[in-house]
Amino acid sequence: MSSVVPLVGRGMVTRRVRVRTRDVVFLKGIVEALEGIAQVFAERGGELTLAAPEGRARELDALVDDLCRELGAMRVEEPLESGFAKGDPPSPR
Repeated sequence: MSSVVPLVGRGMVTRRVRVRTRDVVFLKGIVEALEGIAQVFAERGGELTLAAPEGRARELDALVDDLCRELGAMRVEEPLESGFAKGDPPSPR
């Protein structure tokens, strides 16, 4: 199965991080314990996208900062290609 870039729509922000593969499950557990802060999408290995509602962007940034400090995670600053044109949601099928 090949990886798929997550589709994230309006009202959401994303942050991309890279962690050691062995830390992926631990990171997902942390995010799940923070009740609704974000969803985690694994693209391959330790390359992850965290998506959160815009209203929780500051909390997400603080979380990513903590993950970088505690787990040695690295922010990936390249833009997420979601397949949407300028943030528009996909058209109905």
